[in-house]
Amino acid sequence: MARKPWSFKEDRRLMELAKTSASLEEAAKQLGRSPEAIKRMALRLGLTIKTKAARKG
Repeated sequence: MARKPWSFKEDRRLMELAKTSASLEEAAKQLGRSPEAIKRMALRLGLTIKTKAARKG
């Protein structure tokens, strides 16, 4: 499966979601990307996004 390049707008949106403590699953849904893609880009941007399971505990 080919990866879709990230736009500057998507990068900014992911940064906003990370600031509001959105979960990995929420960010994936809003950006229309897989949780794995969100994890990879968050790592590249130096962001921390937790999964729903990690947020509950």
